[in-house]
Amino acid sequence: MHPHRLLSLALITLLAGCSSAQRADDIEQITGNCNAESLRAQLGQQISVERVEQLQLQANAKLVRVLAPGDMASQEFNPQRLTIDIDESEAILHLHCG
Repeated sequence: MHPHRLLSLALITLLAGCSSAQRADDIEQITGNCNAESLRAQLGQQISVERVEQLQLQANAKLVRVLAPGDMASQEFNPQRLTIDIDESEAILHLHCG
């Protein structure tokens, strides 16, 4: 994934979160005790703004990041963050908290 596309996806996710009162209510319910175990059925699915939002809510993650091949990422562990690793075709490869 081109770095600008990933930046666009992150920006769209942020803006989508701001545009919906229901989304804001859902986010307020998140405690941040991230758990990605129940998300395994999403492996291989195409990433989208809606899917990122859905996964964040299902994982109960305060933060979410999407990483494409070659993307740089900080190495600090954050138990409230869901990390979504995708491949060049934007399919979900791995989901984990941290």
